[in-house]
Amino acid sequence: MVVLTQLIQGSSSWSTSHHKYDIFLNFRGDDTRNSFIDHLHKALLDANISTFLDDEEIETGEDLKPELESAIKESRASIIVFSKNYANSSWCLDELVLILKQHRTSNHIVILIFYHVEPSHIRKQ
Repeated sequence: MVVLTQLIQGSSSWSTSHHKYDIFLNFRGDDTRNSFIDHLHKALLDANISTFLDDEEIETGEDLKPELESAIKESRASIIVFSKNYANSSWCLDELVLILKQHRTSNHIVILIFYHVEPSHIRKQ
């Protein structure tokens, strides 16, 4: 098992780069915001891991907020929490695209969590 604090502190490339956040949290708010995400966010902060958590819902049909794109680019890693309704959110998927682009171009680390959903269910979507 990889311990996140060891991953962050042990990476020489991270220590020489300048990031505003250690972690960007990508999740479907309706599914996880007031349960799992609240606990995860608190645990990350308690471990002195700076974390971007968007505390506002984006309305259906709205474009991705520019500050979300900036936060992804300014983060060392992203944690993607796949949940039952994750793929029903176009802006979750838009964030995911940006995260994967960042992963390909700048060694951005991506950590996947499957919350009450099997990986095979996500693969089908």
